[in-house]
Amino acid sequence: MLKAEKIVSTTCPYCGVGCNLQLHIQDDFIYRVTSPFDSVVNHGNLCVKGRFGYDYIYNKQRVTTPLIRKTRQVAGSRTQAFDRSEWREANWDEALDYAADRLVEIYQRDGSKAMAVYCCAKATNEDNYLLQKMYRALFRSNNVDHCTRLCHAASVVALQMAVGSAAMSNTAAEVVESDVFMLTGSNVSENHPIIALQMKKAVQKHGAKLIVVDPRRIEMVNYAALYLPIKPGSDVPVFSAMAHVILKENLHNPQFIAERTENFEAFAASMEKFTPEYAEAISGVDRQLIIDAARMYATAGKSAIYWALGIPESTHGTANALSLINLALLTGQIGRRGTGLNPLRGQNNVQGASDSGAMPWHYPGYQTVDNEQNAQRWEKTWNIEPGGLNRQRGLTTTEILSAVHPGGVQALYIMGENPMMSEPNLNHTRKKMEELEFVVAQDLFINESGAFADVFLPAAAFAEKDGTFTNTDRRVQRVRQAFPPRGNARADWQIICDIAKRIEKRLGRPNTAFWDYSHPSEILAEMGGNVPDYAGVRYANIEKVGLQTPVPTEDHPGTPYLYTKDFPRGRGKFHPLEYVPNAEMPDDEYPFVLSTGRVLEHWHGGTMTRHSWMDDLFPEALMEINPADAANLAIRDGGPVRVTSRRGSIVLRAKVTPKANPGVVFIPFHFWEAAANILTTDAVDPQAKIPEYKAGVVRIAPAFDEEMTAAVPMQIRGRY
Repeated sequence: MLKAEKIVSTTCPYCGVGCNLQLHIQDDFIYRVTSPFDSVVNHGNLCVKGRFGYDYIYNKQRVTTPLIRKTRQVAGSRTQAFDRSEWREANWDEALDYAADRLVEIYQRDGSKAMAVYCCAKATNEDNYLLQKMYRALFRSNNVDHCTRLCHAASVVALQMAVGSAAMSNTAAEVVESDVFMLTGSNVSENHPIIALQMKKAVQKHGAKLIVVDPRRIEMVNYAALYLPIKPGSDVPVFSAMAHVILKENLHNPQFIAERTENFEAFAASMEKFTPEYAEAISGVDRQLIIDAARMYATAGKSAIYWALGIPESTHGTANALSLINLALLTGQIGRRGTGLNPLRGQNNVQGASDSGAMPWHYPGYQTVDNEQNAQRWEKTWNIEPGGLNRQRGLTTTEILSAVHPGGVQALYIMGENPMMSEPNLNHTRKKMEELEFVVAQDLFINESGAFADVFLPAAAFAEKDGTFTNTDRRVQRVRQAFPPRGNARADWQIICDIAKRIEKRLGRPNTAFWDYSHPSEILAEMGGNVPDYAGVRYANIEKVGLQTPVPTEDHPGTPYLYTKDFPRGRGKFHPLEYVPNAEMPDDEYPFVLSTGRVLEHWHGGTMTRHSWMDDLFPEALMEINPADAANLAIRDGGPVRVTSRRGSIVLRAKVTPKANPGVVFIPFHFWEAAANILTTDAVDPQAKIPEYKAGVVRIAPAFDEEMTAAVPMQIRGRY
């Protein structure tokens, strides 16, 4: 066996579990990945992506030299091809000068409303902190967001409304201490495989009882004591019916309610109508299953709730999440080990990017931008004149592209995101990307969104830079450089500092926000100076084991679970709820409900895994459909189908499987050849501004094999 030249400990760049990796390096090449058995996060276990999905770093299509388009793009004339001949190589000075010149030109002409930026849940805390700082301090714009708007935004809003904090209350590994745990809207075996192992262990070795509530018959149903096959979009009726049963049978916790909550009476009154019979009529879930689930959850010594994107990705996602929060407050199943409210974060650093201020309504630490004291605090930190920061809330991810028009957003900076795969209603997204005046892309590859860029800035991969990620457990962990960036690529934080200094000079604001750092540890320390939860996090005290925020002082051991005595907002607040149907409901023309999501082998928009041999393991999109539905439509397993919504049409192959419940189909969103988000609606939750990815409606028909080839150019652009 080849002997490693060195072994570098770091953190996985994929899902929110935050597994600890050991990169075995020889000649700047990762030839093996292992994980220490004493890892507090994953105990030596890794999924297929974590163990084998790193070869994208060496892919020949990776861009490692700055690029500038040969022909300047203007609104309405952007090419949609991945043709390398349209680009010319540039040195860093030329590329950064060009980007700075154009961004400043647009800002000085049209003001802060013309500027917008997508930060990145794949990038480090330090990267995201600096990019939002650049846009707020230099362009005075709060049009700052990232993909949390497309995943857990409704969970964040609901948790802030109810308890005053937006993170998981407990640690995922505590599930082995739960007597009962409920899993909803989460195909955890594929999206968070290591947490799935812990959940299986809780059932098989510790006797925990699992309740699964999901429109798909996911693998975890095999381990469940109860399975509630819910119709998409009926979460509020089902969980409120559970609350109804708990109240009617006096299974609630009066002492906890009296001492630690408010608004109980109004909430209880709103639950009267949510009888199990009423919920059954809407959701299709047998009323007795709802009653059994309520009793099981309420009477256990320790009950926990875990959820993922099936809950927030809805036009009533905030209400969905509140229906879960109400259950925990009603029973007092929060504030102790093995209990709690646990939204499972999808990407490796979506928690940290949110903590770092990559959102339009909040500075780092969830400090609202329209609060005067908060603004003054950051003006002092960033050496900005009093009143200089913008006090108006910015545009969300789902609003930024809609605001691309004369008098609106004109320039977009994209770090590591791929809106041309992740946004809903991609035909609309494409139109708006074409209308932008200037686009900067900072990434590893020219993906579907980078194809619209005027300048491309090549970034370092996770193994080529230092920094920190914060996982779904709120654990801040080290990311370590194993070898230098390939070619002329640079770490994101260094790129941001270099362009910020150029912008600062052109705006005549020398030393406005300070951009000279010798190491990312200095950036994290600056953030911690104004963010109490990170105040004690230093690289020195997370060298071996990460710390779970809040970490208020440097000698603090971290916080495995929250809310032991009170909530950040004081008392937990119950919220009365009403049932609101999905934005689209099945009808004769569009009889099927479409849900979208991830598969085990791929991740997000596919920029990394589709440049990895993970693409060989799962090379094409497949639509899951129930056998009865397939028989009715004369669709065969592996046969081509055309799926059409009110927004567009795609062709892909069918996977006939009982995993899909009747009337519901599932399509992964990783594949440009059959981009699921061509079909999805851009209707959003009014509070969180998150799209409804889980409940659009479609019609399905058999297709011919030749249609699959013909359809590709009509759908979304391929990779060059």
